[in-house]
Amino acid sequence: MNKLAIIMTALVSVSAAGLLPMAAPASGPAEGAHPASSACSAVPVSAPRGAHVESVTAQAYPAGTVTFPEATPPLQTPAPIPDVPARCEITVTLTHGRAGDHETVKVALPQDRAAWSGRFQATGGSAYLAGDLGATLVAAVKNGYAAAATDAGIGQSPADVSGWALTPDGRVNEPLLENFASRSVHDLAVVGKSVTKEFYGRKATYSYWNGCSTGGRQGYVAAQEYPTDFQGILAGAPAVSWDRFAVATLWPQVVFNEEDVAPAPCVLEAFNTAAVEACDTADGVRDGVIDDPRGCRWDPRELVGTRVDCDGATHTITPQLADAVRKIWQGPVSSSGRPLWYGPNKGAAFSWLANPGQPFVVADQWVRYFVAKDPGLDTTHLTYGQFDRLFATSQRDFHSVIGSDDPDLSAFARSGGKLLSWHGQADQLVPTQGTVDYREHVNRAMGGNARVDSFYRLFLPPGVEHCGIGTDPLGSLVEWVEQGHAPATLPAVVTDGDGNTVTREVCRYPQVTRRVGTDVRCVSGSASTR
Repeated sequence: MNKLAIIMTALVSVSAAGLLPMAAPASGPAEGAHPASSACSAVPVSAPRGAHVESVTAQAYPAGTVTFPEATPPLQTPAPIPDVPARCEITVTLTHGRAGDHETVKVALPQDRAAWSGRFQATGGSAYLAGDLGATLVAAVKNGYAAAATDAGIGQSPADVSGWALTPDGRVNEPLLENFASRSVHDLAVVGKSVTKEFYGRKATYSYWNGCSTGGRQGYVAAQEYPTDFQGILAGAPAVSWDRFAVATLWPQVVFNEEDVAPAPCVLEAFNTAAVEACDTADGVRDGVIDDPRGCRWDPRELVGTRVDCDGATHTITPQLADAVRKIWQGPVSSSGRPLWYGPNKGAAFSWLANPGQPFVVADQWVRYFVAKDPGLDTTHLTYGQFDRLFATSQRDFHSVIGSDDPDLSAFARSGGKLLSWHGQADQLVPTQGTVDYREHVNRAMGGNARVDSFYRLFLPPGVEHCGIGTDPLGSLVEWVEQGHAPATLPAVVTDGDGNTVTREVCRYPQVTRRVGTDVRCVSGSASTR
């Protein structure tokens, strides 16, 4: 799968069948579908405070298989979704005073009341996409939800901010950044629930957030800033502490530049292979997966002098390369050696964050457009000193805007809300330890792990890549919210070293899984934060 397509899988499917990629809005009815109901029409909409409704339109679609327009490469066209009930899609356009923006919120609703579960679901985005207005909504409708998404007024490009990040005079477009960072999350909740109530004549019984990556960060924003908007929040691989994460993930490029190394991807993966071999059996089973990467103490300098045959050539591991890998896994540090943020876990593929000459698109766009305000900046040739200054600037100028890591969740807890979060230990885009860092700050701010577990649970599935849990955690969240059954474990699909997939139960943080035969035991783990 190409890189941009992997970003798109961060748009979480609400079906147990797996992740659905991002798509353009759905096409019309499939051949042979039944006629749509005429009841689909524009409804009155309550605007969020500070916003004004510009327009409301409605479009009815009949029951049947929903197909999607062919995506522009490198995006992947979503597969058709069969057995979708007749639905009404209501599109609301908002603006925010002098911001001059035009934010689109789309709400998709099962047309037949009998097909509606009484639940509302707001869906999140990925990278620089605030929300998917196509396949994600259709999948939610199929599962009985009234569902909504927003474009935050910044369009539908996940990897290009050039059209909205800067004003014509070269300043950061603060209203649109605020939309992306937080404001559109609340807009989505208010508008989506308002449309749902007007359409069905009663409000939704339960309201949920569902997102991964940027969508996970948006879910944390909802819990922190809008604690009564949702009764349940599902937040996978959350890109919290954005002001740090979005600079820190350029660190491998800085290391390659300063250490003057440019390893082939297959050579880099030799380090992961060796790390897995050294740390695989800590959980009691040899399966080609590091269950607890932070407990893996293997040193990449042990490979110095080793020959690696790959891509038709023989490569010898040098001390410089081994030390570069050590620095990448360690994570970025300041010029004085102070730790700044986290690196990827041992076992997570290098291809995204550590591909010489190809910076991670989210970090590259963030630094060039927002931090440096210089679209022409070459982020592959930064020095350690330049990186240090960019990191400090990002924290100073943007933490209050998009940090998304306020540990005070007391209002959310008082409201009765439940936050179910997970982050794969093999995430190759968003370093897993950043989420652990946030959870530990919440523990310290709110009375310890046991108290926090009553409303916020975190799971770290081993071997799972970015937004790739492969199961339906939303069902576990619904059971927690509606029946009071808090999940002690969470199922995840894990791919072992032989390429076989198996569903495993993952223990909640800070416990770790130990397996003896077919028995799964949850034992105490240790936190590792900065």
